[in-house]
Order: sequence, then C-alpha cells, then structure tokens
Amino acid sequence: MEITKDTVVTFHYVLTEVDGDQVESSYDVDPMAFLVGHQNIFPKLEEALMGKSVGDKVSATLTPVDSYGERQEGNTQRVPIKHLLTKGRLKPGQSVKVNTEHGARDATVVKVGLKNVDLDTNHPLAGKHLQFDMEVMDVREATQEELDHGHAHGVGGHQH
Repeated sequence: MEITKDTVVTFHYVLTEVDGDQVESSYDVDPMAFLVGHQNIFPKLEEALMGKSVGDKVSATLTPVDSYGERQEGNTQRVPIKHLLTKGRLKPGQSVKVNTEHGARDATVVKVGLKNVDLDTNHPLAGKHLQFDMEVMDVREATQEELDHGHAHGVGGHQH
C-alpha cells in the first residue's frame, strides 16, 4: 500500500543536526505513527513520505522555517518550578517540558531559583537545520474514528 492522504503511516527515524550530532532516534523505542493529511508532522516530512511504501527509506532536510522556527532572542520566561513536567535536579542548559494552557512545551533552563526557573522558551531545536532519515514500517487505511479525531491511534500514535 502506498502512502496517501488518510492513511496511517508508522515509521522509524533518526534525527541529526545537519553537519552535527544525532539528536534522537526512534529505533530504540516504538516507531512513530501519524495520520497523513491532517497536519500531524512537519509538512516537508509528510511530503517526502508521500507515495512511499513499507520498507522504503527516505531522507529529508528541513530548514528552521520548515521545522521548529528561527530562534527568537529574549524569549525567556520565569515559571514556578511546580509547572515543569520534568522532575529532579535542574541545571542551566537542560531541556525540560513545561505544562502550559496549550499542553506540554519544550524549553531550556537558563537559571534556577528556589521556587522559580527562568526558561528560554525557544524549542531546543529552533534555528537548526535538521536531517530526518526515515524508514517506513507500516501503511494502512485510517479507521473512521482516527479520521474523526484527526490523528493516528495506538502504538506510536495518540493513546486515549
């Protein structure tokens, strides 16, 4: 089956900074799943996967505009530590997740206080050129429930 709109694609990926280090890989965890055509992954990644099938390997290079955006200098915010989803000792430079009214967001610790933490609210990968190397593991028709919800369900997708 070929990847088209309204199919669910399961894939493994390796993410590296262009001319840099590996950032993450899904090969040591479950593959990622997404519903095609419903804005669930970066458009350039979806575009690179269109028309591919199980077993195909695809690479895509994304500019900051195509991924996490350009870095915005001065994007810092003081947040009560209790709003962080990341637990344990905090240190400057550490990536954390903070609970917001729009869900969990990635940020970087700038300064740690007794009850508050100053965060750089740019995504840690903002301003970087990224290379995604992907391997298609499965392609299937989406269920009506997935189409109604606008995302893939099950392993690698959204868990209700």
